[in-house]
Amino acid sequence: MAKYIFVTGGVTSSLGKGIIAASLAKLLQARGLKVTIQKFDPYINVDPGTLNPYEHGECFVTEDGAETDLDLGHYERFLNIFTSQSNNVTTGRVYQTVINKEREGAYLGKTVQVVPHITDEIKRRMLLLGQGKGFDIVITEIGGTVGDIESLPFIEAVRQLQWELPEEDSVVVHLTLIPYLKAAKELKTKPTQHSVRMLSQEGVHPDVIVCRTEEALSPEIRRKVALFCNVKQEAVIEAADAPTIYEVPLAMMREKLDLICLKKMNITQYNEPELSKWKEFLDKLKYPKSKVTIGLIGKYIELQDAYKSILESFVHAGAMNECKVQIVNVHSEFITDDNVAEKLGTLDGLLVAPGFGMRGVEGKIIAVKYARENKLPFFGICLGMQMAAIEFARNVLGIAQAHSTEMNPNTPDPVIDLMEEQKQITSKGGTMRLGSYPCQIKEGTLARTIYGAELISERHRHRWEFNNKYLEQYEAAGMVASGKNPESGLVEIIELPNHPFFIGVQYHPELKSTVENPQPIFVHFVKAAREYADRKNATKNPLLQSEMI
Repeated sequence: MAKYIFVTGGVTSSLGKGIIAASLAKLLQARGLKVTIQKFDPYINVDPGTLNPYEHGECFVTEDGAETDLDLGHYERFLNIFTSQSNNVTTGRVYQTVINKEREGAYLGKTVQVVPHITDEIKRRMLLLGQGKGFDIVITEIGGTVGDIESLPFIEAVRQLQWELPEEDSVVVHLTLIPYLKAAKELKTKPTQHSVRMLSQEGVHPDVIVCRTEEALSPEIRRKVALFCNVKQEAVIEAADAPTIYEVPLAMMREKLDLICLKKMNITQYNEPELSKWKEFLDKLKYPKSKVTIGLIGKYIELQDAYKSILESFVHAGAMNECKVQIVNVHSEFITDDNVAEKLGTLDGLLVAPGFGMRGVEGKIIAVKYARENKLPFFGICLGMQMAAIEFARNVLGIAQAHSTEMNPNTPDPVIDLMEEQKQITSKGGTMRLGSYPCQIKEGTLARTIYGAELISERHRHRWEFNNKYLEQYEAAGMVASGKNPESGLVEIIELPNHPFFIGVQYHPELKSTVENPQPIFVHFVKAAREYADRKNATKNPLLQSEMI
């Protein structure tokens, strides 16, 4: 049977429970233990698939097609393993299960209540990953903040499990905040004390307290937190702000977070942590040899978490190329034919991001045209690929009214159309083309060079697709459909051979990029951007040009 670590949070949201949970999991994994992580979210949505990215950040999609919280992306990027539907549970999913069972008569006429029926279902799902899967440790992150009304059933479930499981089989790690007051020039422990007291009032007593802080914790501060929060001083962990999330595992190792948890779980058989690849990645990340500027065009650029997996994929690809990738957010609503050169002229590469809806579409099409005509490295993901198809139809094929039926249902030339199996669907939640699908890649194409394989598998999240009725016209004009689904014939990849780097993909490659396995399209895109920057600099500087020759 697996042992369980529960990660809770107090004082405020966005402290980084997901990063702390993923860092702890990474350290335990590096010591030779088999670890997985799951996230319990307190909102009533069944999953985040129908949530606006401004509400909750990006929706992360797993191999099995589950629309999940973005923290699962951190779990996969840190641990280099796949998560699934079982790794993310919401209040909505729990209540949906309980109500369905009640309608079936499964409770034999009993009054269905939060305790025990809701908490029993939460506990069942908390323990599910640890049963028969071969994991040594299951880490469970409880979303929200202690004291929130919606979090109470989850905290109660943890309390019951602490009582039901053997003492050495469960550990509670509580993440909290120790703010630094500049006016007083000192750290304040009261928010942490109140947070732990509130958690204790619910019957859950933390074993480890991780303190987010801007300033180093003195021994006196640690002693004070330990005394008033009823933990050992060694179990008060400093989590100082770090330049990058990928430094957090090493910071937690220095604080011995993993060893403290192993000791409390009475696990004595483990190895010294093997983190050589992780440290090599960090060295390349910290000391790049070059720099490129990539323009990111999307609808939700005001919120960094809306494109979290894309941004992290650039971190991985940048380190792989020993190149610092500077992301410049470009709002497509404000791009016009008159200002496109001004807005994109300083870039070394352009990525048009996924999204839904009409807002900013025409600006994206103008941006794609600029990249195509000026040989600027271009990469389109999902909607970005569709924008590239529309731009090519309008400006190369001469189909002036080419569009997507998503934005213009009455277009006479739907080069992007609703997938056939989606046309009868009215329910929105969990009904898109979701999860992993195969893609067959043509020989002699850029995509084949990038992947080095004929058959690949990537994750999807879309309803509209390239309309194959127009494919012959595209290929006659020079655009290549270099990747297709072998069963449905769905166009997965389009590219332009007469361009240094112009590729669009219907799937979401960013969802599978990890520290140890950076996504190959991102790696080659950054490489192409670096070469473009070198050519641009050589043109400006004749001495550099002669050196390149």
